[in-house]
Amino acid sequence: MKHICISMTLLLSALTMSNKSFSQYEFPVLKGPYMGQEPPGLVAEPFAPGIISKQGWELEGVFAPGMKEFYFTTNRKSATVIGFRQQNNVWKKYIEFPRTGEIVFSPDGKRMHMAKGYKDRIGDGWSERKSLGPMFDRKDWGIMRLSASAKGTYVFDDYKSNDVIRISTFKDGKRQAPTMMDPVVNTGKWTAHPFIAPDESYLIWDSEREGGYGGSDLYIRFRTKDDSWGPAINLGDKVNSDKNEFYASVTPDGKYILFNRGMDDKGNIDIYWVDAQIIETLRPK
Repeated sequence: MKHICISMTLLLSALTMSNKSFSQYEFPVLKGPYMGQEPPGLVAEPFAPGIISKQGWELEGVFAPGMKEFYFTTNRKSATVIGFRQQNNVWKKYIEFPRTGEIVFSPDGKRMHMAKGYKDRIGDGWSERKSLGPMFDRKDWGIMRLSASAKGTYVFDDYKSNDVIRISTFKDGKRQAPTMMDPVVNTGKWTAHPFIAPDESYLIWDSEREGGYGGSDLYIRFRTKDDSWGPAINLGDKVNSDKNEFYASVTPDGKYILFNRGMDDKGNIDIYWVDAQIIETLRPK
């Protein structure tokens, strides 16, 4: 099965519409950290099986900095983002809105990036979606996911330009024009969904390329001591499989990696997670 998340069109048509809206869907009482889920080890496991991850289309799971909010995307009637908030140790659904870009939070939690746009946190809620401006909001670019570091570096994909990843740094108080990342990243097919570490020490993305386990795999590359980027490293068979793995992010507390796995060729996508210690086992010594 080709990478399901390459274009907005595929994303919006991955599943047949359901007659039951998500707003009517009942969740069990969830208490404790991580939506009440038992954390995984070094082998990836489904996240909240039977609750969040089940038959159908559940993807793009992310925790907000502070670990008190969790968001994921589903497609009951259309692509919809569902947000939970932990209050008095109990997780309750508090927001639902149409998906207009894959959500990635700024490391300080003040901004919700959504592809070519963003929302700023206002009190307990969020502003209206705003454009990142003409440097990014271009008709010839198909940005699905834009990830930001603590320094303000942006890394983002572009499905309209043959599936590439670009980077834009923030230097001397000024946003620098985006440039293509090197062939270490921009190799293979379906290259997309980058995640840059808050301290810029590593970059995770997905791609289908020779030597992988089948379909799209997750890859990581690390910053070297001379501040350049190292080689692409496959996250291995404890994370990747003969299916499609994509859309990885590390929880703001640095402890776990959340990602998606395409379970079959009928549009069934689940959220998985794995101990982020796997990153340290791959980091060059």
